Order: sequence, then structure tokens, then C-alpha cells
Amino acid sequence: MDSRMKVLKLFKTLHRTRQCVFQNDCRALEAARRRINEEFKKNKSECSPAKISELLKFGTDVEIVLRTSVVQGIHTDSNKLVLQARKDLLLDNIPFCDAPEKQT
Repeated sequence: MDSRMKVLKLFKTLHRTRQCVFQNDCRALEAARRRINEEFKKNKSECSPAKISELLKFGTDVEIVLRTSVVQGIHTDSNKLVLQARKDLLLDNIPFCDAPEKQT
């Protein structure tokens, strides 16, 4: 797949992730839309394959962070906030171990 197709695919993926993550939050949806479009326009004339690859990696990392780390909260009362967890946020719980593993 050539770099142009990869860039377009990432652009679409970021916008789909934005719509999922910020569902029903018009301000956040608009801010994320503007930021995604702004970043892609800023680097529109980039020709270096190495730089394009670096930007694609960064964009992919941003999409993963948005999808797996952002939690949407809704104010229901003056002192209450309801968090809406998506399926992507519900990861396996891996217990933490203080003791270092012994190498054999």
C-alpha cells in the first residue's frame, strides 16, 4: 500500500475513533475534528518517506491512546459524574507484582 493510501486510511480511522470516543459530546467532537484536520493539513506537503512514516506511526499511536485511554464522563447531578466505559477500555486486569522475577 502506498503512503497516500496509508495516510487516508489513518485519517479515516482517527475520525471514526473520534466519533466513538466523544460520542454525544459536541464540543469535544468538534475540537477533535479541528485538531485532526489541522495536523493533516499542516503536514500535507511532506514528501520525505521517512518523515511520512514517522508521522503515520505517531498518528497510529494517538488513535490507540484515544481508543484505549479516554473515558467519557457525564454530569448527572451537581456532585455526580457517570463514566461511560467502552468495550475497548475494558482490558484484562493484570496483577502487579513487587518481587522481581528470578532468571534461570
